[in-house]
Amino acid sequence: MWFGSAADLAEGASAFFTDAAAPLRNPDHQHLHSASIGFLWTNVSNAKKGRMVIGTAEPGAPQGAMGKWGRAKATLQVTDWFGIVPDFIITLDANWWLQASDAEAYALIEHELYHRAQDRDEYGAPKFNRQTGRPVFTMRGYDIEEFIGVVRHYGADAAGIRALIEAAEAEPEIAAVGIAQCCGTCRGAT
Repeated sequence: MWFGSAADLAEGASAFFTDAAAPLRNPDHQHLHSASIGFLWTNVSNAKKGRMVIGTAEPGAPQGAMGKWGRAKATLQVTDWFGIVPDFIITLDANWWLQASDAEAYALIEHELYHRAQDRDEYGAPKFNRQTGRPVFTMRGYDIEEFIGVVRHYGADAAGIRALIEAAEAEPEIAAVGIAQCCGTCRGAT
């Protein structure tokens, strides 16, 4: 079992999704332009609630109840991987990645990026760290979480997923050809 830093993927995610001139730029990720994002590969199988987990996003700083030494060990491990403690870490299943299409791989990265949001203050304004002036990030839940059976029985409006249905029925904003044009593998880059 192993975990390894994927610095090239971190650079690629920024170049593809958050930079001003990114070919697959998504304004929904604009708040991440100044974020430090660490990417990890792993070969450790993971499942949650009976489903395969192929990616996760989590805060870069160690979370949860742990003693001073436990937190120090976890911080040291993160620093060994990335040279810093990033704002957040995205961990990806390397075995799944090897068989994924470009569209599946980019969709997974964007999915994980969507989990990170700039925190808001009590008035709804973007929150910033008073000492550093940098954005304060937080985890973001799913827009929609519903069972197919509920939608089948009661419909999209009752289940609160009409916007998802409309988005699914529309043409993709980024076609497969657009992905191929910015992908180093597809263009034959080394």
